[in-house]
Amino acid sequence: MTKQKKPDPKPKGSLDEMMRQLPYDEFNLPIPERFPEKIMTARAAKAIVHSECWTDANPMLNLSSFVTTFCEPEAREIFADGSFRNFADPDMYPHTKDTEFTCVRWLHDLWNGPKDAEPYGSATIGSSEACMLGGLAHKWNWVEARKKAKKDFSRPNMVTGGNVQIVWKKFLRYFDVEPRIVPLKPGNYRLTAEHLDKYVDENTICVVAIAGQTFTGEDDDIQEIHGWLDKYERKTGISIPMHIDGASGGFVNPFLYPDYKWDFRLPRVQSINASGHKYGLVPPGLGWVVFKDRKVFNENLVFYVNYLGGEAATATLNFSKSSAPILVQYYQFLRLGREGYTRIMRHTLSHAEYLRDRLTKGGRFKIMNATQRIPVVALTLDKSVKKYNEFDISNKVRERGWILAAYSMPPDAQMVNSLRIVVRPHLNRNVAELLADDIERACDFLEKHGGNATPPKLHEAHKASVAKC
Repeated sequence: MTKQKKPDPKPKGSLDEMMRQLPYDEFNLPIPERFPEKIMTARAAKAIVHSECWTDANPMLNLSSFVTTFCEPEAREIFADGSFRNFADPDMYPHTKDTEFTCVRWLHDLWNGPKDAEPYGSATIGSSEACMLGGLAHKWNWVEARKKAKKDFSRPNMVTGGNVQIVWKKFLRYFDVEPRIVPLKPGNYRLTAEHLDKYVDENTICVVAIAGQTFTGEDDDIQEIHGWLDKYERKTGISIPMHIDGASGGFVNPFLYPDYKWDFRLPRVQSINASGHKYGLVPPGLGWVVFKDRKVFNENLVFYVNYLGGEAATATLNFSKSSAPILVQYYQFLRLGREGYTRIMRHTLSHAEYLRDRLTKGGRFKIMNATQRIPVVALTLDKSVKKYNEFDISNKVRERGWILAAYSMPPDAQMVNSLRIVVRPHLNRNVAELLADDIERACDFLEKHGGNATPPKLHEAHKASVAKC
């Protein structure tokens, strides 16, 4: 009989051997306060980076954010392949650059741009850069028109609502445009035509209206504003264009409400921005700005460079950037088309409607977005709820991993608090039910034990900017 060989007490690959081979000390050194002096193994550096993220929120449960957190494996591969392609170098990556124009042309068509117009636009670093470019185009056009008419051009202003995202306040300050921000009021959290006569004048470079606002998900009353501006032109002879901030609604409205005129079908709408990394279904960060016609974006805002190998036009605030999100957007448009986007947005909206109906049924919550367009559920507590507030609920459900935004509304509705749920396409009905269960359990707990959360205090500089606006 063959004698059985005794097993190696320390076989290759055992935990003991791996621990002896591991540069264990590297994992236990304190992170230096000054720039690191010594080299570290790739494995150790990766472990430290990962460990510092362990207690961060799970992006899939972060429903305070509009940003995409899921894409298919094929899209991930495209993202990885495009990561090291500098999009600012079309001489080396001409076909990659071509995907941008293809997407711009498709978006111009999606947003019902005129068939006889020359589509023009750009991929940007999120909607913030896109908004800046749209605002600059309108300021430049206004200045040139005023110069041509031999009129003063030193006091441009922009009119928008108090529900705008912070990027517009940045634009107004950075590019020296007077803010004409129409305040909100309890019960109306969007820009309408009601007070435009107090804000619009000959120095208004454009009116910015929102499709899918951050606070409640509602659209501004775009058609009413457009009609008011028509009447204003007939009365004064002054023609004022519109820019539509479609950061969130730009990839929802075309698919769910194709007959709704919010886009280039309205003559005054000269530019639209949208976030590819929101309901465009692309990882961050990607935005788009598209103009109704090439002539809207003044040629003097375009620069030409040749120091990367061949002459290339550049008309963005940013220069070097990864091609990855642009290529993924191209993939998503090809992959899904109108049919796929429509199906995804319909399911997403149905989950938002389920949450809205379920959470308001018990009488604790009231809905803030009377018109449900994009998949956002904006809630405020009924006045009968006395023992806790929206911030308490946000804190309590965080124990279960959910991140829900709680905030006070902008002036003059800052006495109203909101609890907002951004329903993104990766959520299914089962997850929506789990979320509703956890919110209701949180309310039951707070009803019994009370809450003590308070709204975060605004930074003094922010308070000043709000007051100035």
